[in-house]
Amino acid sequence: MKLSAVSGVVKGKRVVMVDDSIVRGTTSRRIVQLLKEAGATEVHVAIGSPALAYPCFYGIDIQTRQDLIAANHTVEETRQIIGADSMTYLSIDGLIESIGIETDAPNGGLCVAYFDGDYPTPLYDYEEDYR
Repeated sequence: MKLSAVSGVVKGKRVVMVDDSIVRGTTSRRIVQLLKEAGATEVHVAIGSPALAYPCFYGIDIQTRQDLIAANHTVEETRQIIGADSMTYLSIDGLIESIGIETDAPNGGLCVAYFDGDYPTPLYDYEEDYR
């Protein structure tokens, strides 16, 4: 019951679903399905982060690329898997610009390794496994 769509709100409408991220794709697929079952004529998905394509070794419980839909599928393939009519991610540059930290540090001082695979510290024993 955590996820639901109100038919009276979406029936006959083109809907844009905005989410902060897409990790495995299972929740997005379910939400798109619920919106279409409730009568949405189209469901477009906008993800408010770049595609999560690399594991996190700094605290988020994502250990391998196999767990990440964006690591294994193109945007078009992901769109098809989740059943959306269109799908887009925020670019890395868009993320950095939107946060707006004034610094000369690379990537605005942000760690973007989960998006581009360029880790700011050596991975040592993880190095071979994550790619």
